[in-house]
Amino acid sequence: MAESDKDDLISIIEEDEEDIDIPEVLPLMPVRDVVIFTDMLLPLFVGRKKSVRAVEEAVANDNYLMLATQQDPGVENPKPEEIYTLGTVARVLRMLKLPDGRMKALVQGVAKARIVEYVRKRSWYSVKINLIEDLPVSKDDLTIEALMRNVREYSEKIMTLRGEMSSDVGAILDSIEDPGKLADLVASNLKLKIQESQMILEIIDPLERLKKVNELLSREVDLSAMQAKIQSDVKDEISKSQRDYYLREQVRAIHRELGELDEKALEIEEYKRRIKRARLGKEAKEEAEKQLRRLEQMHPDAAEASIVRTYLDWLVELPWQKMTADHFDIPGAKKVLDEDHYGLTKVKDRILEYLSVRKLNPETKGPILCFVGPPGVGKTSLGRAIAKAMRRKFFRISLGGVRDEAEIRGHRRTYIGALPGRIIQGLKQCGSRNPVFMMDEIDKLGSDFRGDPSSALLEALDPEQNANFSDHYLNLSFDLSKVMFILTANMTDTIPSALLDRMEVIRLSGYTDEEKMDIATKHLLPRQIKENGLKSKNISITGNAMLQIINEYTSEAGVRNLEREIGSICRKVARKIAEGEKGPFLVTRANIHKYLGVPQYYPEMDQDESQVGLSTGLAWTEAGGDVLYIEVSLFGGKGDLLITGQLGEIMQESARAAVSYARANMDRWGVDESFFENQDIHIHVPAGAIPKDGPSAGIAMATALISVMTGRPVNKYVAMTGEITLRGRVLPIGGLKEKALGALRGGIQTVILPEKNRKDLSEIPANLKRKMKFIPVKHMDEVLPIALEESAPRKRRSERKTPAAKSPGTSAARGERM
Repeated sequence: MAESDKDDLISIIEEDEEDIDIPEVLPLMPVRDVVIFTDMLLPLFVGRKKSVRAVEEAVANDNYLMLATQQDPGVENPKPEEIYTLGTVARVLRMLKLPDGRMKALVQGVAKARIVEYVRKRSWYSVKINLIEDLPVSKDDLTIEALMRNVREYSEKIMTLRGEMSSDVGAILDSIEDPGKLADLVASNLKLKIQESQMILEIIDPLERLKKVNELLSREVDLSAMQAKIQSDVKDEISKSQRDYYLREQVRAIHRELGELDEKALEIEEYKRRIKRARLGKEAKEEAEKQLRRLEQMHPDAAEASIVRTYLDWLVELPWQKMTADHFDIPGAKKVLDEDHYGLTKVKDRILEYLSVRKLNPETKGPILCFVGPPGVGKTSLGRAIAKAMRRKFFRISLGGVRDEAEIRGHRRTYIGALPGRIIQGLKQCGSRNPVFMMDEIDKLGSDFRGDPSSALLEALDPEQNANFSDHYLNLSFDLSKVMFILTANMTDTIPSALLDRMEVIRLSGYTDEEKMDIATKHLLPRQIKENGLKSKNISITGNAMLQIINEYTSEAGVRNLEREIGSICRKVARKIAEGEKGPFLVTRANIHKYLGVPQYYPEMDQDESQVGLSTGLAWTEAGGDVLYIEVSLFGGKGDLLITGQLGEIMQESARAAVSYARANMDRWGVDESFFENQDIHIHVPAGAIPKDGPSAGIAMATALISVMTGRPVNKYVAMTGEITLRGRVLPIGGLKEKALGALRGGIQTVILPEKNRKDLSEIPANLKRKMKFIPVKHMDEVLPIALEESAPRKRRSERKTPAAKSPGTSAARGERM
């Protein structure tokens, strides 16, 4: 209890009891968070309008006021049913109005009373009450005496545990001889809940009230004892920590006097040496010294100390100034590139150009190259070859499926287990700030609620910005301008335009059969022989057998599946040798099926002969080029157009344009204008399970439709690609080299292409040009004489209208673009 409360209580107890005349109707003031007991003196802050009016009414009359506790302290204007019916009549001893309209009143409990009826409810509550007197008790009862002594002892214990015990409190407790008053006094000073205090107030029997208070005191004593024990334990622990700190400081002082250094001092000195050796920049050195000073002031076992140590370790281990010397032997670099990769002339020339410029200008910035091409053409291995040719360190990360921005730029140091991003990790692993840094599958980056990794790469992959690349973990600028970034992708469509604009795109096409033969003979077969524990004398594969593997057991732009098939042959030979058979083993066309089983692909044309309404188009896929068959059939109807084969919107528009062109020029081919009045057109592009889109199948669709209209078959050895307009003009397309390679695998002899794609013929290998004939055209009038044969095969009329061509083989890609 506070000293003022003690004095007030003493004055209350010592005050001579006077006869009081309490009116039957009194103003009511609901109170919250407190229960008023008889003889209790309490200051109240009154702010609610009804309460202010009630106090004013009490002061204006006889200073008596009914105080009752409301059941829910959160209710601003309680209704009569939300106020306890039993409360205390109080006398307003003093009242003071505050400037803000509130009121401060000093009240003293006088008697218990029960609310019988609400006389007034507007402006303020006025209630009719019945006074309640305690039941009489015998003062000579030993039970009451024992209870009162017990309550006094418990109260003194609680005061002692709280540090509030004094002689005045003991004197007050000893001076009270009435059990009801003692119960009320103790209950008013206990930290009880509102419901518990109200329950005590409503007990009329002083003996029962004292028993209840005794129970609550017993519980409070136990709680106070436990609280005191906890505080004591905490104090002891703090004292122990302080003692340990003082002892450590004394040990350090002793070591200093002896000229010795303790472990912490040794650690600090080691970090100072490492910071000096790391040759940090000005900004990084200042940050390192700042963190080192923090570490020096910390306790070695503090959690923050380990975070600072990890950060310092990263700072001093990064290659801030370390660089490997570039090898500027241009002929030697060309030799290394040629040894590891066949063909890829354009890519090799770009690398040799960079080396040449670097030799003349050592300060040039590292290029940002992006190799785009189908799987298996050697994009990733080419990066290793470049690092080998330049004698630089090589580091590769795969970006496929990365969705967290922190993978690129690192975590903030506020996170537990924070680390720098993969770029900084790679530089630390290489130990050089000018490695060849390969980022695979840039087109397969994702993004979600954790951020957009492609946006985080914008700074790293910009030669104008990456000299000051900032990682979230380091929070310092790191120079990436000397890093040679090489990225790979299967397609550029999914790469954000802002990121694509920062890269120099170099496209890699698929290999021809001759190139695959050379790669398999010089690289794949020797590697598989070594990996399967064989020797070159144990196995040999003839050229015809290798060509058969390429054509009949694989269908791809690269050589990845080709290496798998060669590895399968080597494993079977290894098993034979392990079982005791003697070699050497020769793989030929005659026995290759014993090693690889039946052929999986048939590169010959699917149709046995040229057919009416079946033309051959060319498609570009992520896995390279492929042939695409287009079927057109006519049947009875009303001239409607039906398009199937899971075609995209652009390809469907090309089909409609082809139909419009054919119908608009029917007289040129001698077809009656009423030809389509009773016939529907059905255009189908197998295989139907693969999505297809793009405009370049337009002339192929028009050719197939005109073939049906005229009855002239389409030459099965002719494939065509190009967009058609309503006037029959042939517009340019993309991916000519990939489509040409796909045509070669499909047994095509002649390729019709747009005139504006003539320039792209320079990228097609010379041996491919010798095997195939390329005919540029400007208009459909030039296409039809080449694609259509003069006479139809001898078949029934119905068969010519509905050609029964075999469905071509399913493409390995999930989608095709015309």
